[in-house]
Amino acid sequence: MNRAWHIAAWGLALLMALPLLVLVIRSFSGDGETWQHLQSTVLSRYIWNTLLLLLGTGLLSLIFGLSTAWIVSAYTFPGRRFFSWALVLPLSIPTYIAAFAYAGLFDFTGPIQRFTRHTLGWQTDALVPFDIMSMPGAILVISLVLFPYVYLISRASFMHQAGNLLEASRLLGRGSITTFFRVALPAARPAVVGGVSLVIMEMLNDYGAVKYYGVSTFTTGIFRAWFSLGDLTAAVRLSLCLLSLVLLLLALERWQRGRQAYQSTSKSRPLRPQRIRGSRMVLAWSICLLPFLLGFVLPVTQLINWSTDGLSGFDWSEFSQTIWNTAKVAAIVAVLGVLVALVLGYAGQLGGRSPWLQRLATIGYTIPGAVIAVGVMIPVQWLDDWVSFFLMGTIFALVYAALVRFLAVAYNAIDSGFTKIGRPLQEASTMLGASTWRSLWRVQLPLLRPALLAGFMLVFIDVLKELPLTLIMRPFNYDTLATKAFELASDEQLDVSAIYALMIIALGLVPIIFLNRLMKK
Repeated sequence: MNRAWHIAAWGLALLMALPLLVLVIRSFSGDGETWQHLQSTVLSRYIWNTLLLLLGTGLLSLIFGLSTAWIVSAYTFPGRRFFSWALVLPLSIPTYIAAFAYAGLFDFTGPIQRFTRHTLGWQTDALVPFDIMSMPGAILVISLVLFPYVYLISRASFMHQAGNLLEASRLLGRGSITTFFRVALPAARPAVVGGVSLVIMEMLNDYGAVKYYGVSTFTTGIFRAWFSLGDLTAAVRLSLCLLSLVLLLLALERWQRGRQAYQSTSKSRPLRPQRIRGSRMVLAWSICLLPFLLGFVLPVTQLINWSTDGLSGFDWSEFSQTIWNTAKVAAIVAVLGVLVALVLGYAGQLGGRSPWLQRLATIGYTIPGAVIAVGVMIPVQWLDDWVSFFLMGTIFALVYAALVRFLAVAYNAIDSGFTKIGRPLQEASTMLGASTWRSLWRVQLPLLRPALLAGFMLVFIDVLKELPLTLIMRPFNYDTLATKAFELASDEQLDVSAIYALMIIALGLVPIIFLNRLMKK
């Protein structure tokens, strides 16, 4: 029976890696005029803009996330408990929704420019030295909603650092700043780099924000090559260029870690926060309050302001149908993701974990949604031509693409659950004569319920917010909350789009609360 589980696990892993293999094969087809045109005109711009966005969002997210994580972890002050969970809330806002909100906030008729003109007497938008709908604006907006990735992972690392080392640094006369840069930050570097890597991956996957702000990147180029120019080969070539950049970043991240390891003795204890008062408390408050206001309060306030205007004459039947469409796709993908992750995790529990199996199965999470959509579209077309199933343009293709993209989320949660359970229970069950199926049903699943729930919930919310993959793979005239909000905003129906956007944010708050409670435990 163990062999059957391993065969099933490898088969599922290869199925998840199929889109990447298809992209590599398709890239060897002959050069077309479209690809040559893109090479000579816009490819360099795609590379340059993507690298600028990568560096800008990575650096700004690092500043916001690292500073707030250290303050909340290392110091005690009034409001610390509030900021510990409030700084995670911007993660519930998709980048494209934040982009719409900030464009409205800083528009000529928006509240900020109206305030500066009518109250302060300024005739220009002197509050912001650049046009918000530009490259700097895209960097700022994307960073404001993605910095919680750095905050969460860095905070977890700081909280579990050996307090002995930091106290020793202070006893030796080092100040807070020196202690942070010489002791705390080097020990937390793997976690910090991991958080920045997540920010970069999400930025590379973004389509809505950069498209709305008019910034040409690889993602917008893939859409243009496919839908505007009608050349799938050119879209594949651009997808492989973007994929090569992703793999290079992953290799650099693994290389910088090298053989670094951090150990603590049995006498070490977690970091004990210091109480601060006076000007230091005011500074800590300001550093924590600024990203919370800019990343969550301002965009949500603007969306609520828009939505009050969009309620008159709002089509509630279409809204409910869109919610049903979204929930149906997200639930199917989440259930399948949990089942596939369960097979992969249980196969590892039975016979040891294979790193190649894990990488094949979860590689989709490191690949932008637009790239996966291109990789899924080609084999689905082949299957349609072979057996005449006509799967293209159906919910099947969308579910498969989303499963490839987000399986890693469910797998990480469930594999962590298997790791905590350990193999002794499985071995004891086998020695008592139970089959692998019976052992899974009677022993493993009851203990895995929290991990299964976490995997389902996180995949559900990720599918709900996904935009580029859903735009490409959805059936004809099939809207989800993400696609509807983006299309309405693109048509400048911002008051109606805000209602759909607020629903996405409300549903996105569920895993945020779950993550915060998990952090406390």
